[in-house]
Amino acid sequence: MRLVLVGPPGAGKGTQAEFIAAHLAVPKISTGDIFRANVSQGTPLGVEAKRYMDAGQLVPDEVTINMVRDRLAEPDASDGFLLDGFPRTVPQASALDKLLADLGTALDIVMELVVDDDEVIRRLSGRRTCRGCGKIWHVEFDPTSKENICDRCGSELFQRDDDKAETIANRLVEYADKTAPLVDFYGAQGKLVGIDATGPVEDVTVRAIDALRSYGG
Repeated sequence: MRLVLVGPPGAGKGTQAEFIAAHLAVPKISTGDIFRANVSQGTPLGVEAKRYMDAGQLVPDEVTINMVRDRLAEPDASDGFLLDGFPRTVPQASALDKLLADLGTALDIVMELVVDDDEVIRRLSGRRTCRGCGKIWHVEFDPTSKENICDRCGSELFQRDDDKAETIANRLVEYADKTAPLVDFYGAQGKLVGIDATGPVEDVTVRAIDALRSYGG
């Protein structure tokens, strides 16, 4: 099965991607992993991407898409894959369709993890990171026994800038502007299925796998 996972920041894509890919026995492919692999291996695409990243610029779609093309051509992706974090825009989605057509295949399903903005802000703004060991806690879902002190190493906890409510709100605006249109794009192709991403992680996974079974996954 060839699957794309979409949803706003804080929807739990990374967590669900791991479980779903394991269930389907296909590789989980994220653009972050692809970038890191190409940069660390010094591939021509990695060198080009690093040049943009070092300058604080966005890596052009063409470079990203070529990296994705190379990754999808690897043997472990021949029978299926789960893409997490790509595509992020409708032009990238169109390029992915063309890329897959060139490879003689197509997406089977696009799964949207549905969660409202208030829940996203609640999830992300409650995260606290340990200055010592880096473990992430949550003031509501995974609190420490002593406020702002890590249970693992005793170091101070802090809130990352990315986890502050105003930053999250800005990320949600960007998501609505650039990534949410993918819902209409794939809906028009009849490939979109929405999953309620609220509640315990295990419940969301069950909903996702139940939906996949109706598509033969």
